[in-house]
Amino acid sequence: MKQAKQKFILSLKIAGIIFALALLLIFIFRNSLIDTVIARLETKMMRDYQCDFSVKKAVFAGVTSLHFEDISLLPKQKDTLIYIEKLDTKINFWKLFLGEVQLGKLEVSNGFVQLVKNKNGSNFEVFLNSKKDTISSNRANYGKLTYRILSNLLNLIPTDLQLKNFDLKIDDTGNKVIFDCATMILINKKLTSSIRVKSDLKEQLWSVSGFADPRNNKMDLVLSASKNDTIKVPFLEKKFNLKTGFKSIHFVLNEMEMSRGILNLKGTTSVQNLFVYHPKISNKEMVLRHAQFDYNFNFGKRFIAIDSTSKIQINQLIIKPYLCYTNDVDKIYSLQFQIPKINAQDFVESLPEGLLPHIEGMKAKGSFNYSLNFEYNNHHEDQLIFESAIKADKLKITQYGETDLNKINREFTYRAIEKGILQRPILVGISNSFFTPFSEISPYLIKSVVTSEDPSFMHHRGFINDAFKQSILKNIRTKKFARGASTISMQLVKNVFLTREKTLSRKLEEIILVYILENQRITSKERMMEVYFNVIEFGPNVYGIGEAAMFYFQKKPKDLTLNESLFLATIIPRPKGFMYKFDASQQLKVVAKQENRFLTNTMLRRSILEPNDTIGQSFPIKITGHAQLYLKSKSSSNIEIDSTSNDDFDF
Repeated sequence: MKQAKQKFILSLKIAGIIFALALLLIFIFRNSLIDTVIARLETKMMRDYQCDFSVKKAVFAGVTSLHFEDISLLPKQKDTLIYIEKLDTKINFWKLFLGEVQLGKLEVSNGFVQLVKNKNGSNFEVFLNSKKDTISSNRANYGKLTYRILSNLLNLIPTDLQLKNFDLKIDDTGNKVIFDCATMILINKKLTSSIRVKSDLKEQLWSVSGFADPRNNKMDLVLSASKNDTIKVPFLEKKFNLKTGFKSIHFVLNEMEMSRGILNLKGTTSVQNLFVYHPKISNKEMVLRHAQFDYNFNFGKRFIAIDSTSKIQINQLIIKPYLCYTNDVDKIYSLQFQIPKINAQDFVESLPEGLLPHIEGMKAKGSFNYSLNFEYNNHHEDQLIFESAIKADKLKITQYGETDLNKINREFTYRAIEKGILQRPILVGISNSFFTPFSEISPYLIKSVVTSEDPSFMHHRGFINDAFKQSILKNIRTKKFARGASTISMQLVKNVFLTREKTLSRKLEEIILVYILENQRITSKERMMEVYFNVIEFGPNVYGIGEAAMFYFQKKPKDLTLNESLFLATIIPRPKGFMYKFDASQQLKVVAKQENRFLTNTMLRRSILEPNDTIGQSFPIKITGHAQLYLKSKSSSNIEIDSTSNDDFDF
């Protein structure tokens, strides 16, 4: 036993001597070693990335301190990507011995990172391609991949940082911005910086400051402008037509933990006085006074998720989201979010200013909660889940905002807007000789339009979940917003109270106003249908069924036959192109007849029509009104047809 112990001690001594000799050799030949490492890096950069990497001077200053001068990375036949005049750093020897690079101290003076893109490509694209390949080959476990990337990045952030005159330059085909970092200092986990931002906008002075502890994966940083100014984000306006900025952004990372193959990130991000303008969002600038995101991200084997314990707060509005992307045999996209019970007035006052201008000024009583559940599987599209539910508790609108929904119950003037231009006024009421009460509209027309546009109109409360599901599927398959989930209620609100602008703002307003109109019992379904038939476009400068019956058939709406009603119902989606349903002899084309036959059979199958209703249907319809001029001139002249739809829900 004693002999074994002596052998063990002797082995330790020999190992210690060998290790000490190795350290001594490394110390003696350390500059030669660094030259060898740089040479290998130069070879790798040229071989893998076609980049010329060079360091004019690289020496050890002591055991773990290094000094570099004139570091540059120049892609072949491209602009310089990186240049650093002087760099001093101190590395953690034991981490290096274990194969990790961890910086303890970093001082950088005079340099830049330059990202240039032009018609000949970019000076950084080769690195993006390589990165994409790496991510693709490791996508089986997003947790391990993300943890490795974040750990390496945090290890490269020193505990002692001094940055002087270091720029980030971006030039995207003439769209230029320079982030000139005059100073950035990290000492004792306290970060301060001064960044001058130069672009087409006025020159700005930004500051990133706060607490940073890269070794323990914790941060508490604030990005703001000097002199309590507002930050205006450069580059985006020219690139994406997006104007945006904010007073400050606060970012907190509380936890980064890897457990059982799952990476968990927890923290908080908040923004003050955010403003956003984009013509696809709203025609007004949107202002958000305060928003906060308490995030809880999970990255694991084949999935990325925002955990349901996360919380979004917009002023007084709280949203609890859950998002998950699973990349397995099937790709599954899941989205759930809940709005816990909130007072209706708090909800209205929490909406971003400018996002919903027709809602602003509204007063409400009561409360509600809302939930959404969505799931899409790329290999089982028919199993798409879309469940949307709102539960109201004594909800009542006591004062309308800019839009007075009560006007639907009285005589009012309607003016369509075409391409931003107001059309002639249409009086919706008995003062207009073309106005047609609901009771004087042909039952055939009512049945045809309801069957074609919104079969469950008399029973739903503004929305049809199944229609939303079909709309989502169609948009996914075509990879564009090709189909909406329009109901007659939605068409009515859009035409009477809103505009046809394709913005997120208009769509959200439409949803809210439809809900109020349908669920606050503001008017009857019959009155909604009556107004709908008297304002909807039926042809070029033809509004309402009174004008349409005369324009096409020189008769009153109550006298329309089944065939005539079928024709009018089928032109609603594209009313200005009605003439293309006819051939040169002014007879309906085969496709148009098939469309009418399909609609007829649908109504027969649903017992909306009786077989006797179809007697005489074989007789062709005859255009006798002013519309005849369009049919006669269709083949002899080029008529400019506006393809605008009455159901224009492409956003």
